[in-house]
Amino acid sequence: MIALFTDFGLEGPYTGQMKAALHRMAPGVPVVDLFADAPMGDPKRSAYLLAAYAAWFPEGTVFLSVVDPGVGGERPAVIVEADGRSFVGPGNGLFEMVQRRAGAARAFEIAWRPENLSVNFHGRDLFAPVAAMIARDDARPGRPIDDAAIRRPDWPDDLAEIVYVDHYGNAMTGLRAAKVPPDAKLLTAGRALGRARTFSDRPQGDAFWYENSNGLAEIAVNRGRADRGLGLDVGTPVEVVAP
Repeated sequence: MIALFTDFGLEGPYTGQMKAALHRMAPGVPVVDLFADAPMGDPKRSAYLLAAYAAWFPEGTVFLSVVDPGVGGERPAVIVEADGRSFVGPGNGLFEMVQRRAGAARAFEIAWRPENLSVNFHGRDLFAPVAAMIARDDARPGRPIDDAAIRRPDWPDDLAEIVYVDHYGNAMTGLRAAKVPPDAKLLTAGRALGRARTFSDRPQGDAFWYENSNGLAEIAVNRGRADRGLGLDVGTPVEVVAP
């Protein structure tokens, strides 16, 4: 299957145009919408989301990943192969956490170019066709690339910030819950929040943090919205306070 991970938003033509390119070149291959609202123009925070959610897809999945504020510039276009999955998109750090956490990973610069390549929509014109080629088991249209060109060794293993706010107002952090001491508190927006197993373990209106279904530490309010109640947004810092 092909999984879409983009910051295109939930409205407008961009996702539809990219899907049309996929269906034209890889008819019959399932296309799954994973994120259309990844942090806009923000490959760093998106990298922590992508790594957490990609782990739940089977080997052979192709992730068409477009968070590309430098489209048309000097950043390379790449394919990353990691633990049996393929990631196609910009070499701007978006795949840093995927590569860092993989048991085995290698990267290629995309050498293929279409006859018509727009300057500012590589998602449709370059990345989607390449993802389709991989999904239908064509040869990888790339050449090995020096890791130094696309890696971000200065980024932390876990990001102590809000990286995504979901439809319910729950605020995901870039912290893997398994790396946070079980009885630690998360300090954010002037509040120290304790850990709960799930929503119903806390009274209505209580704020807390918990391990979400994809392994990230997430801040929530039982029967409420953490983003509005606590004043949280993408980029809000979070501090782990040991007991």
